[in-house]
Amino acid sequence: MRNSGAWRSRGATAALGSLLAVMAILTACEGARHGTGTGGKGAPTRPAATMDPTRIPGVGDRWQRRIPADSRQVVAVYGEGKDAANSTVVLYMRQGSTWESTRSWPAHNGKKGWTTDHREGDNRSPVGVFTLSDAGGVLKDPGSRLPYTRSAAFAAPRWWAKSYWHDFDFVIAIDYNRVKGTPPNDPTRPEGEAKGGGIWLHMDHGSGTSACVSLSESAMEYLLRTLDPDRHPVVVMGDRADLKRSH
Repeated sequence: MRNSGAWRSRGATAALGSLLAVMAILTACEGARHGTGTGGKGAPTRPAATMDPTRIPGVGDRWQRRIPADSRQVVAVYGEGKDAANSTVVLYMRQGSTWESTRSWPAHNGKKGWTTDHREGDNRSPVGVFTLSDAGGVLKDPGSRLPYTRSAAFAAPRWWAKSYWHDFDFVIAIDYNRVKGTPPNDPTRPEGEAKGGGIWLHMDHGSGTSACVSLSESAMEYLLRTLDPDRHPVVVMGDRADLKRSH
């Protein structure tokens, strides 16, 4: 009887784990299946010239000082406007005290734009500076330097529009309201459900998301192979006007 009870307990635990994984996907990017917007895919664009090489361009003191001193890699997401879904992602690498732009790609953010007070279901991406510590996806590891979890649990539900089915083939977790060191689809939200979560860099479907930032497959592969935990990568993200704020 004890063995039977233990088997039932293990079965219940496994079932609960599977259910939580499915729920995490359904709330990843907080249901990114209903996007709007245009553009997003194509060849990388040339980054803008850096005016002050010791600073990330277009980022004012408010956010600049939140970039950790030991960070050597910054993924900057420049939103076109507070209520716009289109953005540009630029990867910066620091050599000594100088930041150098290395790659740039068109991207999408939340379909309703940006917010400094993100809430579950508001369809806006959170403005801020966040660490990047974990990655994963449906597809095999392309050579990620970040810890990578491959799992079919990342797959978008097949009742979503077909253009969204590959959104989570590659993902990088943005450390907003999540536990670092866990797979991106871990459902734990330390600040509570109301603050939202499951916000990732992931593959683009050609329109705005519910909170995530989406890029082309080639861009995601490049970031996965380049972002290095030893260089303490972070994402600085927001609409251009908010990013420029000094306080």
